[in-house]
Amino acid sequence: MSYRASWLFNSQGCHFSYTIVSIEKQFIPLSIAVLVISDTRTEVDDVSGKVLVESLTAAEHRLYEKTIVPDNIYQIRAVVSNWIAESDVNVVISTGGTGVTGRDGTPEAIIPLLDKVLDGFGETFRMLSYQDIKTSTIQSRAIAGVANGTYIFCLPGSSGACRTAWYGLIKEQLDCRTRPCNLVQLMPRLMET
Repeated sequence: MSYRASWLFNSQGCHFSYTIVSIEKQFIPLSIAVLVISDTRTEVDDVSGKVLVESLTAAEHRLYEKTIVPDNIYQIRAVVSNWIAESDVNVVISTGGTGVTGRDGTPEAIIPLLDKVLDGFGETFRMLSYQDIKTSTIQSRAIAGVANGTYIFCLPGSSGACRTAWYGLIKEQLDCRTRPCNLVQLMPRLMET
């Protein structure tokens, strides 16, 4: 339950009355696309994509589509470009390709598409990840941002990293009931000019 405060001011601007109104927020299910980036995974042996799909549906969001593409910047960018052009997609979550090897190119594929980067996502993800994998977290280039009014989260390829990101950050930010603020409440304003 959340509250709205109403302040009344007299002609000199001095506060003289205060009321609290209880507001019951309704959950808003979002349409989320999941992209698995891997040269080796298939629908049969993909674990991380399944973790994300199970997590988002358990939270009562809707799966728009789940796709697997190889670690190829242009194939990644093509799929995500199509999704952000669709008005039915609110969020894109990718898993894989955020490391430092020669084949890891997810940030390079996605950053040119972003209108805004959510720097705090990667920073906070690495802070949370440090609790589990210690200094190995510096190898993650997890990023998030907004492109054409769609939130994009790029996560590492491990299922543990997907759980850390979903339960530690994304789930609450994709729930309009989260206070003091959340990403859902900003959605109507993402396309402001």
